[in-house]
Amino acid sequence: MGTPLLILGVALWAGAHQFKRLAPEKRAGLGDRGKGLVAVALLASIVVMTIGYRMADPVWLWVSPPWMTHVNNLLVFLGFYLFAVSGLKTGLHQRIRHPQLSGFKAWALAHLLVVGTLQGVILFGGLLAWAVVSVILINRANRDWTRPPEAAMWKEGVAVVGALFAMLVVGQIHGWLGPWPFGG
Repeated sequence: MGTPLLILGVALWAGAHQFKRLAPEKRAGLGDRGKGLVAVALLASIVVMTIGYRMADPVWLWVSPPWMTHVNNLLVFLGFYLFAVSGLKTGLHQRIRHPQLSGFKAWALAHLLVVGTLQGVILFGGLLAWAVVSVILINRANRDWTRPPEAAMWKEGVAVVGALFAMLVVGQIHGWLGPWPFGG
């Protein structure tokens, strides 16, 4: 029962995010109420994905070598950094059109490399596919991109420090709820 729930959760996540792109008239017709419905659907998708992942009996496809943990952590750090880049509108934001989705892709790829189960492929591979499709759909809908204005260099340092802090906090919580993410 866990794996079908996991698939349902990933599909709900993707559907809720793509609702305004795939059915713009319906989404527009909902007005502000639509934002709340999408938020509820996203929260439900996270709950369903979590329950499905935890319920599923793992079907092992591969076992990652121990050094892959370091690659995973580097990619997760990159993901947090790109989220900070987006929030702070740093200089790097001028070069990357979709820093949050790029960060999400780095996070999903990182987990896909170290979680060698069928359920890991469904969860992290599905979320990676969603992020890739999202970039394609956004770029098709909005071909023109106006680069953000120049940013102060200090923002890059704040983004790095913020990403390190977020990684340590999230890593600690990850260790309390599941596997310890920092190896050893």
